[in-house]
Amino acid sequence: MRLWGPRSLGVALGVFMTIGFGLQLWGGAFQRRLPRLQLRQSWATSLGPAVPSCLPRQRLVFLKTHKSGSSSVLSLLHRYGDRNGLRFALPARYQFGYPRLFRASQVKGYHPQGGGTQAPFHILCHHMRFNLKEVLQVMPSDSFFFSIVRDPAALARSAFSYYKSTSSAFRKAPSLAAFLANPRAFYRPGGRGDYYARNLLWFDFGLPFPPEKRTKRGNPKDPNSRQLHVLPSGTGPQAQILDPNAVLQPISTVADGHSQAASPTSFNLGSSSFIQWGLAWLDSVFDLVMVAEYFDESLVLLADALCWGLDDVVGFMHNAQAGGEQGLRTVSNGGLTAEEQQLTARARAWNNLDWALYVHFNRSLWARIEQYGQRRLKQAVAELRARREAMAKHCLLGGKAVDPKYITNSQFRPFQYGSAKVLGYVLRSSLSPHDREECERLATPELQYKDKLDAKQFPPTVSMSMKTSRLLSP
Repeated sequence: MRLWGPRSLGVALGVFMTIGFGLQLWGGAFQRRLPRLQLRQSWATSLGPAVPSCLPRQRLVFLKTHKSGSSSVLSLLHRYGDRNGLRFALPARYQFGYPRLFRASQVKGYHPQGGGTQAPFHILCHHMRFNLKEVLQVMPSDSFFFSIVRDPAALARSAFSYYKSTSSAFRKAPSLAAFLANPRAFYRPGGRGDYYARNLLWFDFGLPFPPEKRTKRGNPKDPNSRQLHVLPSGTGPQAQILDPNAVLQPISTVADGHSQAASPTSFNLGSSSFIQWGLAWLDSVFDLVMVAEYFDESLVLLADALCWGLDDVVGFMHNAQAGGEQGLRTVSNGGLTAEEQQLTARARAWNNLDWALYVHFNRSLWARIEQYGQRRLKQAVAELRARREAMAKHCLLGGKAVDPKYITNSQFRPFQYGSAKVLGYVLRSSLSPHDREECERLATPELQYKDKLDAKQFPPTVSMSMKTSRLLSP
């Protein structure tokens, strides 16, 4: 349980630790206990003894991170909220002012206290740069806070393809390999869209950055310009250079039965207290952080923590790029060429803050898996995948995602951005009306679904004069 409330922001959002060189992180470092895991799913009896029933959690804050499988999680939330009549905190367009920090005033239909009555929001889940103080103006403090992270090496590959035209650093680089071989030749702090080019997860979580070593003056257009003046990680008299080879450690899997991960203390990051306190603050805020490489395992734990049924987290992958991974599993170093291993090491070293985030939350996920039970989880994951496959065969033409050129219905054609094609879905024509409704929920891309929810919550109104004229017309 979170130890702060909406009326204790002076404590919860105050400076919780002063680190060397005047660093302050926003928020409070609070002791948390791991939430008791409960199971409500209809398949509970096949996985173990019965457990007490619980009420589904329906006040949710999902930090939608970039290029981490978050669009697939968003699809689940859209579908669940739509089906259950929940009210979403929606942006006016499709993001909450990103890359600037989230502000409550960006929520459509939000009125500050005393500014009029409004129905409560249940789900806040669209792209934003996290800002806890403002989030708590919109959502109650007992909401379930969760997010998702991805290995920075895999994220870098996806981001380079998707944001090459957006990030000035990526745009100048002929390839990702060339960029990572000498990132300083392309990357300039404050460059247009360059938050996509380094430590994107850390940026999305709204954490402060140490300033770049050679920065002389802040760029007022740089969304990171609120940085505090401390030496960056890896500098200073006590610092050591990050060894890229040190991060080439295998990530554990359910199959091999191990749950060990590299410790951030092995990074030789120099100003490690900066990172550790940032992670401690995130632990005090987020109830669960999913890991993209263990997406299905994370979904089972999410359903368990929310007291949802398994079918509530059965969905299709969204915003997947053609030619990319059709799952988010990490390829072990044994399956990589020497060149690919070097690229992976360089990506993790360049994105050192993201790598610390990833290792930390990979470890916390596996702590939950151990508590849940690996054998029990393995059964639940198998059931989840079986149901997903059955739904795909029932709903989709060809039973899988297709190239967007085959999608003629604009309702299901995903937004195309970047150099890679974004895959989508075509529904079978023989579906019954009831099945079509559910299959449409599964296949609708995030932008179209947001528009659907927007129209549902804010239906077009007919002016009084038009109503009057209709009444008076013969």
